[in-house]
Amino acid sequence: MRIFLIILLGCCTVSAQAQFFRKDSGLAHTFSIVARDEKTGELAVGVQSHWFSVGTAVSWGEAGTGVVATQSFVNKAYGPNGLALMKQGISATAALQQLVAADEGRDVRQVAMIDSNGNVAAHTGKACIDYASHITGKNYSVQSNMMLNNTVCTAMAKAFEASTDKPLAERVLAALQAAQAAGGDIRGKQSAALLVVAAHSTGKPWDERLIDLRVDDHPAPLTEMARLLRLYRAYEFMNNGDLAVEKNDMAKAMQCYNSAMQLFPENLEMKYWTAITLANNKKISAAAALLQTIYRKDANWRELTKRLPKVKLLNVSAAELDVLLK
Repeated sequence: MRIFLIILLGCCTVSAQAQFFRKDSGLAHTFSIVARDEKTGELAVGVQSHWFSVGTAVSWGEAGTGVVATQSFVNKAYGPNGLALMKQGISATAALQQLVAADEGRDVRQVAMIDSNGNVAAHTGKACIDYASHITGKNYSVQSNMMLNNTVCTAMAKAFEASTDKPLAERVLAALQAAQAAGGDIRGKQSAALLVVAAHSTGKPWDERLIDLRVDDHPAPLTEMARLLRLYRAYEFMNNGDLAVEKNDMAKAMQCYNSAMQLFPENLEMKYWTAITLANNKKISAAAALLQTIYRKDANWRELTKRLPKVKLLNVSAAELDVLLK
């Protein structure tokens, strides 16, 4: 690796060396997509690379502003600086032009941005390692460098455009999966990230990262990312079920909990809170039957059941509690 870097850096000017290879940056040769959902206005960036924890370098986003993917010989500053410019009302196109013009290492950068209005911009430096390219379309840009072949971006674009019936996160994942199926990174795969931010800012940034998933080190990062996204959707159902319980809408609560369990039937916690909801809805026999399957796998859940009446999360009589604990 050291010999490779010496040869590569020796072909560039001294000033460019300082710009594009720093210890706080990295060599995130990769494929990625930035995208906007035309219906909801949500914004997303997804990436996979043969590089550890790629999401900490490549993917950037802010609700109501835009998203950025900065890769190849990464200059992380493109992320926060690009978002800052777009937040001022500068289009993604103008923001990227401004940042590239000021970067002496522009020839080895690959960057894409999309703003909250759907303006798309991308840059692939002429010294990015083959195969390197990008494709911009309506509400998206796909980009890749150091690919096994030159079909990766085309595969990503087709997959994204063909999945309009899916939520934005699933569309982004489909594009990444298509890139890997087309050959992907010539070095293989190691990490992935998926970030979705809200269409508008409410001044509560802690609520505005709708999805923020990372697979930092895995032999099949996109397979693991798909599992995490399904798990995220399952917990969305769980949260909606909890909200329904608060409103005493038990029919909707059970519908949500059952949807969650169908996505991840092996998840004991989803089964457990479904059972507790059944018990609170006075369906003691059904709750007890479900709890028994849980207790057999992990007896600690029985102990938790004993503690719930004290904090009023389980509202049953002493006799009913005995049934639930047996």
